[in-house]
Amino acid sequence: MNRSLLALASGAFVLGAAEFVMMGILPQAAAAMGVDIPTAGNYISAYAIGVCVGTLILVFGRRVPPKRLIVLFMALTLVGNLLSAVALNSPMLVAARFISGLPHGAFFGTATLIAKTLAEKGKEARAVSMMVTGQTVANMLGVPAGTLMAEFLSWRLAFGILAAWGAMTILLVTCWVPRVEPIRDAGLAGQFRFLKKPGPWLILAAVFLGNAGIFCWWSYVSPWLTGVGGYASGTVPLLMMLAGFGMVVGGIAGGRICDRWRHAGTAALGQCVAAIGLLLVFVTPGSPVVCAALTFWIAFGLFFVSSPQQLLMAEAGKGGGELLGGATVQVAFNFGNAVGSIVGGMMLTVSGMDYHYPALGGLPLAVAAVVLLAVYTRRYETDTDALERLREIQV
Repeated sequence: MNRSLLALASGAFVLGAAEFVMMGILPQAAAAMGVDIPTAGNYISAYAIGVCVGTLILVFGRRVPPKRLIVLFMALTLVGNLLSAVALNSPMLVAARFISGLPHGAFFGTATLIAKTLAEKGKEARAVSMMVTGQTVANMLGVPAGTLMAEFLSWRLAFGILAAWGAMTILLVTCWVPRVEPIRDAGLAGQFRFLKKPGPWLILAAVFLGNAGIFCWWSYVSPWLTGVGGYASGTVPLLMMLAGFGMVVGGIAGGRICDRWRHAGTAALGQCVAAIGLLLVFVTPGSPVVCAALTFWIAFGLFFVSSPQQLLMAEAGKGGGELLGGATVQVAFNFGNAVGSIVGGMMLTVSGMDYHYPALGGLPLAVAAVVLLAVYTRRYETDTDALERLREIQV
């Protein structure tokens, strides 16, 4: 199982880095393509649109063994990042970023199913969190490394390395991930049957609102660190590494607690941590130490909720919609990112570019996510299946 999770985490690393690295290299990419920064924002939006459209791969690939799907997703990742590295103009880079985003949600939905299937009984959340760790490590190491490459070498090199990493992941998955049987074929419509219930919509709304709230602030974290924290711009990549470390620790902690407690309750706890962090961003005047601590704190909460939410939706889709359920989490995540960035920008405009106010704009959204998760756990998780999750220990 450990080698299988390592192979899946490698894929999560590529996708996590491909998603977020553009935020660090946007000025260099814009200059190379001959466009201004607002226009270059389309390179980020194109990836998010690809995530949403790519989920449909699972609708028509439901009969394909999950291992083959993972290989397909990594092949798309390889092609998208390779095209990004050699893009000749802005439309080509937009198209390449769209292709890069296609496998994102579908990968995490499929990888969640594989990790859950291979895990020991009672350790499913821990296995999923280890897979997701690849994405958090990408934020801790991959994104800062890409930013430094763009600063001192070439922004294209970052995408070239990601393409090579995708090729390596194909090899790892082929060698290390065992065959897992496809999910039960419930037909085309049967995959969506779980969405007729209110429970999954509560989870997806919580994912959307929670990420929108955090990304109100996160989208502008660099100028917040320099303007409020007083950091030099050259130290921002190091602080992004600190944030990435917070994501790694949060993801692992969330997985361990989730195996011992309610899934939605664990997610509500993590979302509450992030909401408190946003409140502190707004009310504290800011200093280098405080800003660094809050960067770690909110990043911790952001990925603390990851494995609980992935498991909740995979379980909600039982009966043929497991893959689609896991993938919809990433769709809601990316929609939340896009909306949060817009709301945060509006708060900056209204406040006269006061970088405390994006956190204020995100706070009600984050609190709403906590409420939705609390409602879900009260309504649907009163029976925690504790007896069924006990593991026999031989002495």
